Amino acid sequence: MSEDPFVTALRKRMDGALDVLRKEFAGIRTGRASPSLLDPVRVEAYGQTLPMNQVGSVSAPEPRLIVVQVWDKGLVKAVEKAIREANLGLNPQVDGQLVRVPVPDLSEERRKELTKVAARYAEQARVAVRNVRREGLDGLKKQEKDGKISQDQHRKLEKDVQGLTDATIKRVDEMLHQKDKEILQV
Repeated sequence: MSEDPFVTALRKRMDGALDVLRKEFAGIRTGRASPSLLDPVRVEAYGQTLPMNQVGSVSAPEPRLIVVQVWDKGLVKAVEKAIREANLGLNPQVDGQLVRVPVPDLSEERRKELTKVAARYAEQARVAVRNVRREGLDGLKKQEKDGKISQDQHRKLEKDVQGLTDATIKRVDEMLHQKDKEILQV
């Protein structure tokens, strides 16, 4: 039996919350260099703020080094400044049009801080999922009130929405558990 279009729409919105969580988790440092570490960094360039990947190519040639090859020589200082001010605990070094960003080892204290940040992101995702559920249940009540669905359909769809919510929150918890393991790994 195929899924009701109403539930499918809610599933897409809940999956969107998971995608946002994935992106936020990618920006959390785990001790290994990753180009996605610089995703949240914005650079002042050409009178606006641009994502790092629009002013240069970002790569991680070594496990402890991120390299930004800046395309416009005039933006090298802006890229260096943006990385310093991003509060990532990174200290970029300029070498011509290349910005080298060594990734230091994480201290135990910093690892614990990062797990708290990850937990905060996961809670935001759970809240987003619950908001989708609430809006969905409100929509079901309105449809029943307007006579578009029967009381039995309402109950069945309500159960489906709750099941979807539980499954999505379980996925958020699994993602958080995985990220915590990654962060605390020495």
